[in-house]
Amino acid sequence: MKKLTYLFALAGLLGMSSCNDYLDIVPKGNKIPTTLADYEALLRNEYTISQTPVTNALYLLNDQYMTKSSLGSPTLNTANYLWDENADRITLNNSDEGTYYYLYGGISSCNLIVENAPTATESTEEERNEVIACAKVIRAYNYFVLANYYADTYEASTAADKLSVPLITSANISAPYRQVSIAEIYDFILKDIQEAIDGGLPAKSQTVLHPNLGAAYALLARVYLQMGNYSEALRHADLALGQNDALYDWNAFYNAHQATIEKADDYTNLPSPMGFDYVETYYFRHGSRTSIGNESNIPVERGERFEAGDARFLARWKRYTTGDDTYYRSVNSGYFNHAGLTTAEVYLIKAECQARLASGNDFTEAMNTLNTVRKTRIRPDVYQPAQASTLAEAIELIRRTKDNELIFSIVPFADARRFNSEGTYARTLTKTYEGKTLTLAPDSHLWTMPFPAGALNNPGNGSIQQNVNK
Repeated sequence: MKKLTYLFALAGLLGMSSCNDYLDIVPKGNKIPTTLADYEALLRNEYTISQTPVTNALYLLNDQYMTKSSLGSPTLNTANYLWDENADRITLNNSDEGTYYYLYGGISSCNLIVENAPTATESTEEERNEVIACAKVIRAYNYFVLANYYADTYEASTAADKLSVPLITSANISAPYRQVSIAEIYDFILKDIQEAIDGGLPAKSQTVLHPNLGAAYALLARVYLQMGNYSEALRHADLALGQNDALYDWNAFYNAHQATIEKADDYTNLPSPMGFDYVETYYFRHGSRTSIGNESNIPVERGERFEAGDARFLARWKRYTTGDDTYYRSVNSGYFNHAGLTTAEVYLIKAECQARLASGNDFTEAMNTLNTVRKTRIRPDVYQPAQASTLAEAIELIRRTKDNELIFSIVPFADARRFNSEGTYARTLTKTYEGKTLTLAPDSHLWTMPFPAGALNNPGNGSIQQNVNK
């Protein structure tokens, strides 16, 4: 992808922990953006604006494996992976500042576009409106991830009273900002997306790094679901599927690589189908930098949470032992849309909303929507249509597929917090480590990540209040 350097783009990300001011993520370069092509280049720089690391959420969910040798020292990673409620995560030497700096770095680029692209040269008004609309969707996306990582989950009864994350809407390094409430950040997210839809977001984007109309509808469906507004989530899910309802056939991928997949000791890397041409993609985003070329390994217990015959699982991981470590090793390489917006997610949002809004314990529509996805994932010889007679059963079946579908993204973490807050579908997580049974309660303070020390100690032209005690 085309890359340029800018006065207000995304440098300093590699040296995140050494930033003297969290706004120092606004980079220094040798070119000031003036033309439409300059602003376009910001959107196309996939290794900056499209990075979405949520590593410690994955550790907390037991979705990403940590080797035993890496668990020997007290770090934020270790505290979350081992569910250590006594650890002072605020003071630990942590490697998680990337979530904060990458996402606010992307926001800085979006702010620059929104503020300055109206006067971009060598462009038409329609072209300027389109690049601004794309930036607003990306900015809203980044704020959704930040709000569901560093602050409590959305609850209508408390959203106006609890603090969320800093809301920064200017790329000007001297501009003040405010840490807003959960309600305010959600209002801003919804407003940004709607303005993008109204302001020129195209049905077909220039690249998968540019959000399109389907991406905006999909993001609105995700946000409304997180807010518990099932009717609006369902409406926008249908709008998104009206733009793109294609699903990738993982069974066909399995069939094409069956010999390699079924050979237990063959760890040959298969090409990932989840790249830029993935038919399910509305909008493409990487997870962490480490997952750009290879997927993460997953714990054995996590692998067992996939359905029997799940072609996605069978084609992507194999059980592997080395020294003291046994885990499921990744056998896919290439590009992975781990953090973007896909049709599969939207189908599963739709399924949950249909279940929530069903009358008379008739969950047929919800199960039909769920099975539309499952048919493309579960091997035909073991596939059985999912059926539910209660809302609890329906939610459990949908959640299983969704957690597996969106592993390595923010969504299973955000969903878990949403269910935990609701109470009815809350889960206590369990796992075994070194012969000990570990548990993570739904009301644990570990479900909210601490702001990084760099942001707290050098907050720029505002102030940041930590949202956890430890």
